[in-house]
Amino acid sequence: MRLGAAALRPLHYRNFAVLWTASLVSNVGTWMQTVAVGALVISRTGQASWAVLVAAGAFLPIGLLSPVGGALADRLPRRPVIASGNFAAGLVAAVIAALVAARHDDPYGLLALVTLQGSVSALIGPFTQAILPDLVPRSEFLAASSLNSAQWNAGRVLGPAIAGVVIAAFGYAASFTANAVSFLAVVAAVLCIRLAPPPGSQARLISSMRDGLRASWAQPSCRAASVTMAVVAFLAAPFIALVPAVALSLSQHVAAATAALTTAQGAGAVAGALVLPPLALRIGRARALAWSLALLPLALVGYGSAGSLWLAVLALFIVGLVYMGVLAGLQTAVQLHAPAAYRGRVLSFFLVALGVAYPIGALVQGPVADHIGVGWTTVAAALILAASYLIAVLRWPAFVRALTADPAHGQGAARLGPGGEAQPAGESAGVC
Repeated sequence: MRLGAAALRPLHYRNFAVLWTASLVSNVGTWMQTVAVGALVISRTGQASWAVLVAAGAFLPIGLLSPVGGALADRLPRRPVIASGNFAAGLVAAVIAALVAARHDDPYGLLALVTLQGSVSALIGPFTQAILPDLVPRSEFLAASSLNSAQWNAGRVLGPAIAGVVIAAFGYAASFTANAVSFLAVVAAVLCIRLAPPPGSQARLISSMRDGLRASWAQPSCRAASVTMAVVAFLAAPFIALVPAVALSLSQHVAAATAALTTAQGAGAVAGALVLPPLALRIGRARALAWSLALLPLALVGYGSAGSLWLAVLALFIVGLVYMGVLAGLQTAVQLHAPAAYRGRVLSFFLVALGVAYPIGALVQGPVADHIGVGWTTVAAALILAASYLIAVLRWPAFVRALTADPAHGQGAARLGPGGEAQPAGESAGVC
């Protein structure tokens, strides 16, 4: 029982629970909009490429603007920025809803608005990442990161299903309206908590970003986690973008098959978020991350080799579970080792590793899949990923040690930043 409760323990901290619940509501709305905007542009243009473009418009700003958000997160008060940023993103969703209701929904306008909304989210993302030490103590970072990923993937499961019902009953505009309203949940939650002030910086913005990059690269564990994230995002993460291609190769009912595979991945990720903290408590955080990294290529080989839709659904559930262990484990390593004075900036460069490597990997693997098949592409990428792990273990053991290091033994955090660690939850934060 004690091990099973470990996954949910961060929810005992009221600040975390309030913000987590509000974020779940918002993420359901986000996934409703994701489904609606993709279906809308395809229905208006008849071209699937437009769905890829609007998806890129929502995601690519993470890789481009996160360093700016990270530099700002270390100098600006975090609560008002998170609240105003979510309000602005909700306002953009409301504008989209109004335009769609009025039939002024040309794809170029939708692409511009979705990209604007993605840019706002990219800027405030490091602010949201940086407040974790204000919400839970260090001992709960892994469980908290896992729960945050779980609520995102729960939104992936719930949002598309709700969007389908809402669009059928009320039209596309209703999904955008629901997303606009969902942002208010985060605004209300953030206004009800107190957060520690940022460490502050007197340097110019560009210099501050440069200092953050140096701090991220100089800290061995942060550097190892960011590099590993980039490799995983480039080689493994494109399985997400290739889900429709897998559906097309395995079923005549592409839409239903895509929905089944997407739901399986989301459900696996939620399961992984619940399994990872008690597993880490039993075998150790470092070993849990090492096992997740080792099992991910095997799971992807199984998925790429699946000969039927239902085998692919089962395999993708396992992929989602293991992939969650990798993401949460790497993010926790950065959270634990990032110097407090540079936390927002260090976390932002971790987000860049994901936000840049994933779309590049998808753009590379897509044409390869057209030539040799999506299954063979996934298997080949998994084998290259496994080979990369093996080379790292044999050639760069210090890199592997840094990735799984215990922060209690330190790896230079005190050298990098003038500030100490943030106070645990309950010492610096309160609930209204």
